[in-house]
This record gives sequence, C-alpha cells and structure tokens, in this order.
Amino acid sequence: MKVGIDSRAAIWYRGTGMGTYTYQLIRNIYLIDKKNEYHFFLPNERFQGTDPLTSGIFQSIAQNTDTFWETVIAEETITPHDIDIYHVPQNGIGLPPKKDFPTVVTVHDLIPYILPETVGPGYLKIFQKEMPRILEEADHVITVSEHSKNDLKKIMGVSDEMITVIHEAPESTYKPIKREVAKARIQNKYGISGRFILYIGGFSPRKNLRGLINAYNKIYKEMKTPCKLVILGKPSRDYPGLIKLVESLDLQEWVLFPGFIPMQDLPFFYNAGDLFVYPSFYEGFGLPPIEALACGTPTVVSNVSSLPEVVGDAAIMVNPHDLVALAAAMHRVLTEPDLETELRRKGLRWAENFSWTKTAAQTIKVYQEVLK
Repeated sequence: MKVGIDSRAAIWYRGTGMGTYTYQLIRNIYLIDKKNEYHFFLPNERFQGTDPLTSGIFQSIAQNTDTFWETVIAEETITPHDIDIYHVPQNGIGLPPKKDFPTVVTVHDLIPYILPETVGPGYLKIFQKEMPRILEEADHVITVSEHSKNDLKKIMGVSDEMITVIHEAPESTYKPIKREVAKARIQNKYGISGRFILYIGGFSPRKNLRGLINAYNKIYKEMKTPCKLVILGKPSRDYPGLIKLVESLDLQEWVLFPGFIPMQDLPFFYNAGDLFVYPSFYEGFGLPPIEALACGTPTVVSNVSSLPEVVGDAAIMVNPHDLVALAAAMHRVLTEPDLETELRRKGLRWAENFSWTKTAAQTIKVYQEVLK
C-alpha cells in the first residue's frame, strides 16, 4: 500500500490542535508501519534539520502561501507518485477537486457551522464553501470524537458507515514531573511563583475566557493561600477585550497573560499548576484537558460537546454557562486535598487510554478498509 498524506499542517500549524494531530499522525505512522510506503507532501523550503520525521519519504511542494485553505496540492503533483490512497488531515481543506485515487479526510469539528461568530471570516468562508464538496467527494471520513461524528451526521448528512472515530492523544512529553522541578522552571524562566490556576488554549469567544475570569473573580479573595490565574496562548483579536475585563475587575496582579509558550515548556506549566480549567463552549476533541490529565494535574472542564468523552470520570465537569458552579468547582479542588489527590490519580489512569501509536494504527486500518 502506497499512501500520500497532505502534511502541511505539521509545519504551518504546529502547536495547534490540528498541527499536533498531523505531526503526531505522520510521525507515528512511519514509526510503527514498515510494511507500507508513505509519501508526506510538505513545502520544501520549510522542512530541514534533524526532526524525527525526516526519515520518511517527503515530496516537496513549491508554494508561496502559508495557509492550506488558499491552495490545494494539485492532482498532477500527487499522481506521478502512483499512490493508492490520499489523506487530507486538516478538515479536508486542500482536497484536490479531481482525483483518480481514493481519499480519506479528517474532519475535526464543524465549528464554522455551529458557532460561526467565533471563526475568522477568511476561514469561515472557505470552510462553508468547501466542506459540502469535501464530504461528497471523500471516500471515507475520520473524526476525532463521537460528538463530532454525530454533528457530521446531523448537520452534513454524512452516513454512519462513512465515518470512523479515532481519538487524539497527549504527546509523550506530557507526563508527571516533580512539582518542585516544574515550579522552579516556571519561576526562573517566567517569573511566576506560588499557587496558580492554569488555562492553555486559544482566545476565541467559544473558549469562554470571560467566564473563567469572572468565575475566578468570585473566589480569589476567599483563598487562604493566594492563587493566581495564568492564561497561556497566543494573543488574538479577542485579547484586548480580556485585558479590559481584567482591569475592570482590578485583577491585574492576579490574572497573568504570559503569551504563547514554547511547546517544550508546556509540560512544566501543567505540572506546576495547582488546577487546570478548560471552560470551553464547544470542542471537536480538546487536547489540553487530556494533556493536563496525562501530567496528573487536577482538571475542571465543561460538560458539553466532546469534553465528557475526552475526560471520562477523571475530571470535574460543569455547565460552562453557570459561573457560580464553575467558581465552586475551582474552589473545591483548591481547598480539598483529598479531592485533589483523587483527581491526580484518576487523571493519570484515564490518560493511559489514549496514545498516538493507537491513533496511527487505527488510521492505517481505515486506509486498508477503504482499499478493500
């Protein structure tokens, strides 16, 4: 079997959920499958050095764009490699409109249909234009949660037998680190000391950061030991509004925005944090909660969309619209040592159910089934 994979997101969007998915998928496929041949289509000027992926078979793409939705990898680029099947992991965006080979697409979520107001106008336009064609032309659809599968069936009319659910996973770097080591690293490099609640992710309105800040405002004065709120992520168009909210609540000394953090430091933040909170209104999967659980960090998440599926019984779940309940859940974890210990134990055990090796093996099985 000769497989082609559009791998651009592994370079252009590394550090995002979609980029992590693509990177870990192609890395683990190549590591576990020596029988079949894989062609990873990547921009030639970007892929150099000693990255673990460089032992694969790479096909260069000469492009002057850094966004996969602005261009597709044309069929004439793919055809000379005589592939048997072609996979587009980034929501299918970039799927060639004409093809002589079967195709698989991974659709992570339908957020542009469900919460269009939270998506940038450029991506919203191309997603809503292209997704019906992609789902019509693809031979099979992979999605990352049962919740997203149900959305594909309900909103787009995709048949049950056309969809396979394959979960994402935490990277192997997300694991327990001695707390004193993690806290020393964070203090020395970022100047953050003491207890803190952690959020990692985007700044889109659907992430509910306003709700998180307002819930934190209800409890921070009640804590016997001071506990800050640390919000990690690359500032976006919604960032100035969050800063104004923090200032209006007089929380400048308590709510910190260190910005986008290099991936190698994220495990230290998870392990140094006293609590991880992810109050999102909607997720196709949601990698940060499973990363937190893999580090043994007590976690509070929303009880909506895919998140109950992602965390099982290893986290406290709350209605993201109920800020009183969110504040109470945060306060409980921070003030009840027995609950904290129980959540750490449950999180580590639950996270063992997820691995990128498993994700890769299940994806290879899909390729084989499509080619039968």
